[in-house]
Amino acid sequence: MHKTVLLNEAIDNLNIKEDGIYVDATLGFGGHSGLILKRVKRGFLFAFDQDEMAIEYSEKKLAEIGSNYEIIKSNFANLKEELGKRNINKIDGIVFDLGVSSPQLDIAERGFSYHNDAPLDMRMDRDKEFTASDVVNTYSYNDLVRILRDYGEEKYASSIANNIIKYRETKKIETTLELVEIIKKSMPYKAMRDSHPARKTFQAIRIEVNDELNVLKEALEEAISMLNVGGRISVITFHSLEDRIVKEIFNKYSKVDSSLSKLPFIPKEYLPKYKIVANITPSKEEIEENNRARSSRLRVLEKIEDWFIWKKERIKSLQK
Repeated sequence: MHKTVLLNEAIDNLNIKEDGIYVDATLGFGGHSGLILKRVKRGFLFAFDQDEMAIEYSEKKLAEIGSNYEIIKSNFANLKEELGKRNINKIDGIVFDLGVSSPQLDIAERGFSYHNDAPLDMRMDRDKEFTASDVVNTYSYNDLVRILRDYGEEKYASSIANNIIKYRETKKIETTLELVEIIKKSMPYKAMRDSHPARKTFQAIRIEVNDELNVLKEALEEAISMLNVGGRISVITFHSLEDRIVKEIFNKYSKVDSSLSKLPFIPKEYLPKYKIVANITPSKEEIEENNRARSSRLRVLEKIEDWFIWKKERIKSLQK
């Protein structure tokens, strides 16, 4: 059963107004959308997903709560474009949950799981042609090393890439468990004690197949630009690569440029129009109930009314 991580924290921190316009950028199985819809009595919810199975499931779930919503089958990279088609240029809040849904992992044929044997797929959008098989069977040694290091932070990237190249010289790598065996033979036994040896490699390939990090950067920029004053963006991340991107973008919008920060007076036009309002990790109880929560983090950014709000916050921080 899928449990949404940091569910209440993410939605509570949106400060939902009954008549607001809200977006769930990652519908999944409707955990966040369901909670938003219960609170938006006179407003509207737009929910994005590219996974047919998730959309079908969530459509039934949301229909039982209300009718003031629309599910948009699209990657959240197309956020601004899709909302623009519906004459929506400003929003009051948006939530991103960047984890892969448990049911996606549990369905072997999707190829996300290193526990089940399945074709190497890993596509979020199954209408796309590019799959994990393309990555594993066509990428050069250098490209394999690059994605394993950059997207998986895999210590044994060179060894894994080398063994993938050797294996496919005699046979195409067709299934997830074939790949798992290659990975296991690429690292010492002691490296497999703390977590599954294939975890980082599968993460790296999934990110590459779905272009997740570039899409995230673009979508965050678009979402922030669309916020009304008082509007908030909640983002739940599950690994350091995603969290680093969110942190850097939030800091960019909420902090004064370092070259100006020590000036006695900062011109109004250079003051931030956003502030960070939350940085939350799950409770011990949630981690015990749901192991997926262990690496998660919620960050929340708000568009502030005017520069003097930032100034008040700045004075408070200096007085501490």
